[in-house]
Amino acid sequence: MRASAWFVLSALVVAPSTALPQQPLTARDVVARIRQNIGVPWTEPTVDTFKDGDSTARVTGIAVTMMATFDVLKRAAARGANLVITHEPTFFDHLDKLDVLEAEHDSVTAAKRAFIREHRMVVVRMHDHWHRRHPEPMATDLAHALGWDSYRGANEFLYCVPETTLAALAAAIRRRLPAPTIRVVGDSSLRVSKIVLVPGAAGFDRHRQALRQDVDVLVIGEAREWETVEYVADAITAGQKKALIILGHIPSEQDGMADFARWLGTFVQEVPITFVPATDPFWAPR
Repeated sequence: MRASAWFVLSALVVAPSTALPQQPLTARDVVARIRQNIGVPWTEPTVDTFKDGDSTARVTGIAVTMMATFDVLKRAAARGANLVITHEPTFFDHLDKLDVLEAEHDSVTAAKRAFIREHRMVVVRMHDHWHRRHPEPMATDLAHALGWDSYRGANEFLYCVPETTLAALAAAIRRRLPAPTIRVVGDSSLRVSKIVLVPGAAGFDRHRQALRQDVDVLVIGEAREWETVEYVADAITAGQKKALIILGHIPSEQDGMADFARWLGTFVQEVPITFVPATDPFWAPR
């Protein structure tokens, strides 16, 4: 038999197997791929778990967001996405304690869960392991949004910008970020250049350690006012040239999750992936 005939015969033999329907992509499959590609060891316990919905459900589309608010869930569903990957909690507590909320028959929780079930959505959180990547994406992406890439110091949290006043720095940040309610602690005329970024809600210990470095300004997402805010105010009274800029949690980490959506698209390509920005709930009266 000629070689060409063998080629035709073998093609006929293998054709049926290559034409088999592709297995549907499930939410569990997506998380498995994230774990394989995240680049840091997966550790337990973690908040990076499924929060609601059936993890074996077929994925029709993926919505990545900084916070899975009810508004985000509605916009994700409108885009045909049934898997929502959120950085922050869905049910108002760091550990998403649904049992407590449901035991109290909480009406807001009930409405949110009813929408998730009605639209056959699945919600999973990606927080701990995304923060553990190097360089830390929330800080690098915030710095990029602020236009500070070329000002990076010893690591992705430290930046040395051209010297300016605290008031001018805050105004420049406000122009770069959709954060209408930035708050500032410190002397508006203070000359500053050395900045430490701590996006999100890292907590008082992390904020205090950041301020112990040779920096003028601590830029954060949020803090308890009787912890970091009071500490910075007291440092100023004690004669230290320090300042604090509070962006709001969502504006401080929004760009980091937009980056997550782009990263996810490098190894999940069977379904559409869209970034659904969370809306900063605060507004400033005029």
